Amino acid sequence: MEKVRILDTTLRDGEQSPGCSMNIGEKVEIARHLERLGVDVIEAGFPASSPDDLRAVQQISGMIKDAAVCALARCLASDIDLAWEGVRGAVSPRIHVFLATSPIHMQFKLKKEPQEVLAMIREGVTYAKSYCDDVEFSAEDATRSDRKFLAQAFSEAIRAGATVISVADTVGYTTPAEMTALIQYLKKTVVGIGDVTLSVHCHNDLGMAAANTLAALFAGARQAECTINGIGERAGNAALEEVAMSLMTRRDYYHLDCGIRTRQIYRTSHLVQNTTGFFPPPNKAIVGSNAFAHEAGIHQHGVLAARETYEIMTPESVGIPETNMVLGKHSGRHAFEERLASLGYYLNSQELDRAFERFKTLTDKKKVVLDRDLEALISSHITEETGRYALVSFVVNTGNTISTTAVVKLTDGEQEYERAALGEGPVDAAFRAVNKIIGIDFVLESYRLNSVTGGEDALGEAVVRLRKDGDSVSGRGFSTDILEASIKSYLNGANRYLMEHYEKTD
Repeated sequence: MEKVRILDTTLRDGEQSPGCSMNIGEKVEIARHLERLGVDVIEAGFPASSPDDLRAVQQISGMIKDAAVCALARCLASDIDLAWEGVRGAVSPRIHVFLATSPIHMQFKLKKEPQEVLAMIREGVTYAKSYCDDVEFSAEDATRSDRKFLAQAFSEAIRAGATVISVADTVGYTTPAEMTALIQYLKKTVVGIGDVTLSVHCHNDLGMAAANTLAALFAGARQAECTINGIGERAGNAALEEVAMSLMTRRDYYHLDCGIRTRQIYRTSHLVQNTTGFFPPPNKAIVGSNAFAHEAGIHQHGVLAARETYEIMTPESVGIPETNMVLGKHSGRHAFEERLASLGYYLNSQELDRAFERFKTLTDKKKVVLDRDLEALISSHITEETGRYALVSFVVNTGNTISTTAVVKLTDGEQEYERAALGEGPVDAAFRAVNKIIGIDFVLESYRLNSVTGGEDALGEAVVRLRKDGDSVSGRGFSTDILEASIKSYLNGANRYLMEHYEKTD
């Protein structure tokens, strides 16, 4: 079977979701999982967007060995310089340049005539090629572009040295039938298309991103650009897990294969969920909590008789653990490390030491530690390690006959700060105390509490979304004490904002 290459853009397009920003440590950990997942290309970021994005791309480039590492750039020399600065240390570097080709984008965004756009494509790709052999060119808003002009643009990019050309359904406008026809047209019309890889990048505004991607692959495209859990701007991107499992489950129809190690899907999906605070709905295909659940009696009877009656794929095929190994206060470091490895987490010696210390602290509060607890523990470990402020202690006085007060103590490097605040309740008072210490009043857009597992000693998870001056960030925190989890989540969001704000004013 012909192979489809998978380009994962979770760390670039996925991170552009409002409130979905990640710090460098989180990006590096996700990149490690993407490599284990078997993606062919990791689009690690857009270096021109911020100094931190450049640093993240550089770190990922120096670490990844089994996948190409890609950086995005506009057709501008300054962008391309930074993109190369980001990926030059990669084993297999790629520069990905893009430019809009639709009439509406050329007129209102670029304010360029078609011939000027063609010249920019030629110059941008040529310049990128001077740095790197592997150059991808994407036509932004390709599906609303004039077909003849789009073919011209791609032909120009190939003549300038592009090795991959990408059809971007930037606003999720097209349909599977239209996508099929467009790919077929380009394969017949674009000069030199037989010498390059034809790619597709679909958004989900009308709920057809995965369907459009699969239609393009069926018509002859050989690279799919996706994100884990389908995260991305607006309604998101084509979900990698949906595309990969469709190709595997329906090999009889597509006659295509990809290198995704599907048993790593569940682990990678949960890491991205835990990192971003964006959780797919229960009925989300492949990775939703109900994806393999059967409640209706007739379904249960069928599955018990033969799983194939209602399951076209097995939970094991996407890496959902068959059993939960129970760890507790008497479990040793070796058992802890082995269980983390089975869940897809591979830590170096120092990271393992810190994670094991947190695990032991957790076992003092919780009798048994399950897989979901471990995932939450590792997620919080990655998130909190890079934060500016850290929680030391808190005291809250509350009741229905007194005003609620909270005293919160935080560290900032070697400095320690303590402030008190009044609030409408314990959570509000604690958040106000944090605001006093960091000197910023955030608007709390949303606040959610979840139980990671069941039981009286369940690990609690708090998820917040904070807004300040038009910027929105998410934060997450874990603890067996829901108030502590809430403060940690607020602090996590505040640290994210401070990191991004520092970059913008640096």
